[in-house]
Amino acid sequence: MATTSAPVFDVNERDFATAVLQRSTTTPVVVDFWAPWCGPCRALGPILERLAREANGAWLLAKVNVDQNPRLAAQFGVQGIPAVKAFRDGKVVAEFTGALPEREVRAWLKQVAPSQIEQWLALAQHQEASDAQAAAATYRRVLEREPDNATALLGLGRVLLLQGDSQATAILRQIKSGAPEYATAQALLALAPLLNAATGDTDAARAAVEANPRDPEARWQLAANLAQRQDWEGALEQLLTIVQYHRAWRDDAARQAMLAIFALLGESHALVRHYRQRLANALFG
Repeated sequence: MATTSAPVFDVNERDFATAVLQRSTTTPVVVDFWAPWCGPCRALGPILERLAREANGAWLLAKVNVDQNPRLAAQFGVQGIPAVKAFRDGKVVAEFTGALPEREVRAWLKQVAPSQIEQWLALAQHQEASDAQAAAATYRRVLEREPDNATALLGLGRVLLLQGDSQATAILRQIKSGAPEYATAQALLALAPLLNAATGDTDAARAAVEANPRDPEARWQLAANLAQRQDWEGALEQLLTIVQYHRAWRDDAARQAMLAIFALLGESHALVRHYRQRLANALFG
């Protein structure tokens, strides 16, 4: 009978549904269909077992002796061994047959379960919505392991920039031009002048605008506070108003901030399509 805590365990026809199918709804389970007489099985088995222990619970390894469990082998279409199948949510999501070298097994496992770094990155991205300090700490944890991890550099830079931390720009500039995250990092850097003006007191900034609607400084301050809260629509509305009435203010700072927000959100975003048209109308209409 399979134990609930061991990373490697034997399963049979009686406990497969519970130990593999049910368990895979919470943790990926890799099933190794093997037999004692199979030479390639004896080569692959120790690799899988070692990697399962290294995974520290990110995925589990279930061993099925096909000689003792022929109906399981037939049920899952095993025609040659070793046959390795990964289960998530009770279904096979990846598989291979034959004894692969360790490098290829590691690559295959990336389809099955996230690495520790990937788990930390997912956690940090989730934390950003509710606890920026925790997110920053998790991103830093990734960077301790992988100092050049562009996803972590972007995440940490974004969090710090929205908090008004002066370290943000230096972190974002570490992202190399060839990285997929580079364009977003550049957009955030272009937003730095706006975000650095945020005071955190949106109500006071809004009151200042209401008191003097034509004051570009007041609108810039309100846009900064709204952008810090990631209220991009509110920030774009304030910046557009500055463009409409004070185009040359601060060397075209409001238009440049709008373009930076467009780059950050991406051209397919509904706000970008809407405000790009309105910006064009303000400039050329």
